[in-house]
Amino acid sequence: MSRPDLVRGLTSARVSRRGFLAGGGAAAVAALLAGCSIKGSAASMGPAVDWTAFWKDAKPTKELNFANWPLYIDSDHGKSESLALFKQETGIAVDYQAVIQDNATFYATVSPILRAQGATGYDLVVMTNGYELTEMIGNGFVCELDHSRLPNFAANASDSVKDPIYDPGNKHSVVWQTGFTGLAYNPKYTGRKITSFKDLLDPAFKGRIGLMSDNTELGSLALLALGIAPEQSTPSDWRKAQQWLRDLRPSVTGFYDQSYINRLENGDTWITQAWSGDVFQAQQSGFPHLEFVTPEEGQMTWHDNMLIPRQASNPVSALEWMNFYYTPKAAGIVEDYVNYVCPVPAAEDYVRNELDDPTVADSPLVFPSEEVLAKSHEFRVFKNYDEYSEWNGIFNAVVQS
Repeated sequence: MSRPDLVRGLTSARVSRRGFLAGGGAAAVAALLAGCSIKGSAASMGPAVDWTAFWKDAKPTKELNFANWPLYIDSDHGKSESLALFKQETGIAVDYQAVIQDNATFYATVSPILRAQGATGYDLVVMTNGYELTEMIGNGFVCELDHSRLPNFAANASDSVKDPIYDPGNKHSVVWQTGFTGLAYNPKYTGRKITSFKDLLDPAFKGRIGLMSDNTELGSLALLALGIAPEQSTPSDWRKAQQWLRDLRPSVTGFYDQSYINRLENGDTWITQAWSGDVFQAQQSGFPHLEFVTPEEGQMTWHDNMLIPRQASNPVSALEWMNFYYTPKAAGIVEDYVNYVCPVPAAEDYVRNELDDPTVADSPLVFPSEEVLAKSHEFRVFKNYDEYSEWNGIFNAVVQS
């Protein structure tokens, strides 16, 4: 059969959902967020909304404007099987736009419109859990969901994507895809298995270790190495993590954006902080020997989430898509292309038996075990801009040292 993941790995540039923060650096992002007044978190959408009445009055339409990231849905020469199936089953035509390159600039684009109670032109957007998503929710920029219209989410969603700390009760969001941040290594050079963050301290690997320039990822790694859950950490913990990184600094080759995977492939680094989806793609496109590991101390998990902006023209269509997506068939079709962590565990059987793709179905980077999920931690949900800025200042000092 045709392997969409393999073809894409050989012909397309890798795209990272977290790449902008890694590439742009915290200072640039902080300036951008300050420029779009992200510091304010008071609700700015006027009077409280009676969401029960809102959804009761909302009229079905036959249109959906969907904003997503590049290469983040099944697509064969511009045609999507999942979008076609959705139209066939619901009669709703989707205007799918791969316009989101990063969370910060997308938020900077839509937040002034939403603050003015204007329409963004999108009925559905995908954003990563992080400070921008927290601001979208806190500022009242997105709709509360009518879960009575999302029975497939209730029935089929993994427990790992239900009731997240960044949106308790999935009040405003449901997950599109998930990814892990752990360690990747090349056993050809390490000569042994890597199992722990303690392995980074081995003098044998000095000058061959890669870390991420994304402060969120970097700080979280150090906290895990110290046995501290990042989601429950304090500023005092962050300073301890900073010192751990400073001690490791002489062994670090560099702090990388998504180019870390190329450094691992060509042998510049032997061990690196890594995203699971990147490693899966590398394994399918000429580097099957690379290994991704969930360290003994745990790993980070991030979630890209579907949200409905306020003033959306077709909110009922957006709910229809969410409900459609949380079926094993729809999720399986998408998953066989994007290869991140699927939020619908039952899609594994569909990928294996209906799509005849055991490589994806068998991958623990796409359909992880409960043991792996239990060792996965959420990112810190910052209470305000000052706390967010303090975190960035602490860990940016390590990158710039």
